Amino acid sequence: MLSKKKTFTRGIHPPENKSLTETKSIETMPQPEMVIIPLQQHIGAPSEPIVNIKDQVKIGDKLSESKGVVSVPSHASISGTVKKIEPCPHPLGVDVLSIVIETDGQNKLSDAISDEPDYKKLASEEIINRIKNAGIAGMGGATFPTHVKLSPPPQKKIDTFILNGAECEPYLTADHRLMLEYTKDILSGMQLMMQVLNCSNGFIGIENNKPDAIETMRRVVSESGYKYQVIGFEVKYPQGAEKQLIKACVNREVPRGGLPMDAGCLVQNVGTAKAVYDAVARHKPLIDRVVTITGNGIQTPKNVLVPIGTRFSDVIAFCGGLTDDASKIVNGGPMMGIAQYTLDVPVIKGTSGILCLNDAESKFPDELACISCARCVDGCPMGLMPNLLGTYCEYKKFDEAKQAGILDCIECGSCAYICPAKRRLVQWIKFGKLEVNRMQKTAA
Repeated sequence: MLSKKKTFTRGIHPPENKSLTETKSIETMPQPEMVIIPLQQHIGAPSEPIVNIKDQVKIGDKLSESKGVVSVPSHASISGTVKKIEPCPHPLGVDVLSIVIETDGQNKLSDAISDEPDYKKLASEEIINRIKNAGIAGMGGATFPTHVKLSPPPQKKIDTFILNGAECEPYLTADHRLMLEYTKDILSGMQLMMQVLNCSNGFIGIENNKPDAIETMRRVVSESGYKYQVIGFEVKYPQGAEKQLIKACVNREVPRGGLPMDAGCLVQNVGTAKAVYDAVARHKPLIDRVVTITGNGIQTPKNVLVPIGTRFSDVIAFCGGLTDDASKIVNGGPMMGIAQYTLDVPVIKGTSGILCLNDAESKFPDELACISCARCVDGCPMGLMPNLLGTYCEYKKFDEAKQAGILDCIECGSCAYICPAKRRLVQWIKFGKLEVNRMQKTAA
């Protein structure tokens, strides 16, 4: 029987809207005519190009090298010719230096991509090197370089590894389908990461609205002889956030301003685990990912394995195109995603969904004055006062916002969703966090 008690404090319950794609198997998208590979698809320093215009590349060839410790390289997701190296539109709303490749139609694979039967015997250092060279960044949306996350300081002992299969964001089902269709690969990737960390406690957290994924994971864990515990969580947003997942899973608190490692934990997304397995066991870099294309603004909602760098316009065309009343396209889900101004942006490593909203879904009501109802306070999973933070930021009182804990905000959007006055709280708080971080860098 699935437990309904495992969860965190506070949170909200937005409509799930997953029925459009949760039962649809992953489809593989054909190679597009061109891809745009941004050199910034991760937290940290952008990578530096190592190819030139007119160079011929194969699928999996390295296009750029890491720059600094917190950085990852990028790779070709199609075979063809490098046509441009220039700033291009990016899903985060800015232009980013990118490598544009035009296909040769031959789908040539890099000679480096090959299966390695004895990958389980590799030393931890080699596993981390392969993860780094594969360009893997967290695929749950945060895009933190995975090799860095797997290399905590010696004084930070990790005793608990948590595999994140919660996928609490409404509409999105990419992780759900991955857990059903690539179960063994995901578990193998999890085992590799636990080996690197010398970690013995393994948990797999999945929301109870995915009973088939919970059942499948438990069955394969048992059959494979792993000692992992599969936990079904209460369906609540944002259950998939790291700190909330840790609280629900092992009842530990990450200290204010701290990281999961400060609670002896490390959390990785199921998509990241699959990518780790591919990198270590197959020498395959991160060149594609599963994306949910959904919403009532798309003709045929799907879960699709998409080459990194594919333009949103090409992915949407593969799904039958937009409906006549489509009015907004979002990179990600409705709570934490970013609306797009062009369909020429590429799918990047952190693109979990392309949400196509119609007129009815995308209407945004007028903003009213705060009525001091405290619903945002009751719902905030971090225990903050979003009403106060929003006001501080609106009036540019950034020192006060810092003192009130603005940097602890995870930008989940719960406050803006639950606010009856429809205040743009999360937008103000994002603005405030940028200003506070800028002030701190200037002071340093």
